[in-house]
Amino acid sequence: MLLVYRAELGVSEATVQATYGLYAAGLIPGLLLGGPFSDRYGRRRVLAPALTISVLASLLLMAGGIGVEWLFVGRLVAGVASGAAFSSGTAWIKELSPVGPERGSGARRATVAMTAGFASGPLIAGLLAQWGPSPTLVSYVPHVVLTLASLPLVLRTRETRSPRPDATLWEPLRLPVASRRRFRNVVVPLAPWVFGASSIALAYLPGLVRDSLGDSGLVFSAVVTALTMLAGIAVQPLARRVNRRGGSPSLATASALVVAGLLLSAGAAETSRPLLVTVAALVLGAGYGCCLVCGLTEVQAMARADNLARLTAIFQSLAYLGFAAPYLLAVIERVLPAPWLLLAAAFVAGLALAWTTFRAASAGAQ
Repeated sequence: MLLVYRAELGVSEATVQATYGLYAAGLIPGLLLGGPFSDRYGRRRVLAPALTISVLASLLLMAGGIGVEWLFVGRLVAGVASGAAFSSGTAWIKELSPVGPERGSGARRATVAMTAGFASGPLIAGLLAQWGPSPTLVSYVPHVVLTLASLPLVLRTRETRSPRPDATLWEPLRLPVASRRRFRNVVVPLAPWVFGASSIALAYLPGLVRDSLGDSGLVFSAVVTALTMLAGIAVQPLARRVNRRGGSPSLATASALVVAGLLLSAGAAETSRPLLVTVAALVLGAGYGCCLVCGLTEVQAMARADNLARLTAIFQSLAYLGFAAPYLLAVIERVLPAPWLLLAAAFVAGLALAWTTFRAASAGAQ
């Protein structure tokens, strides 16, 4: 939809990318409030209102064709609703997953559930925007319909968290010292690259070849978005096998995929070839999927039942900082060519993710 708004509203690339960042700005308070509330009051009591607010956000976004201010408000409200839904829903999926010896099964289910939505939503919206009437209006209709249809299912699903009215919302997490150290040294540096990788693929790379595609640019952007997310799902069997060996190998795999995807992105920026953009997006999508599973697995291993959603919310808040990556790239691109910019991003990602892998290996050896 970013290309639609640029064409329909005549705004700059930086303004369009800012709307993308506003979604992340709403996500973070939604996550940080939704997590503690669901730990205290139950998963359903947070998820059901979040879905209702999400419908309201889509109605506001439908008015985005009138003026960019409606788009800003709608994106912000959508972020708040999504954040509350993600933190409570991820914890709920983990608690509903069968208990077994396999490490990270709840994390993989949550990753697949979230990624399936990230894949299908932009693809359907992009196709409707390309060939349907009133693209800024009809593109949101499927989301409204599906969200309203899902509410009865949410209301009937078994609650896994009993209300605790005596608990305070902001009580300390009380993690063991080793878990606090691992969260700080492994989870925190990893988190921004979860959505940093995917957002570069779906919000920045298609713009590199927009001029050469003409009227097909919107469909290409929608397809690249879907392929990025589908790669995050397709990589789950690999993530499952690597995850059996513990944290360090899975982190190394995720790191290698993200760095490789950014290097391919630099090549795509240099050549402006749609095929190379597609390949880079697939690799970045796989890196996103592995990073998300790694992060959620780490969090779920160190969390207790009474702080699972809160700790998940903190991780996801850090992860969604990566949504700012396309905006930062669009701004810095004014002074540094895109190929060099993406090479620099690959270098930074390599340093950060190498650090997480080293710290995870060091902790495992102790």
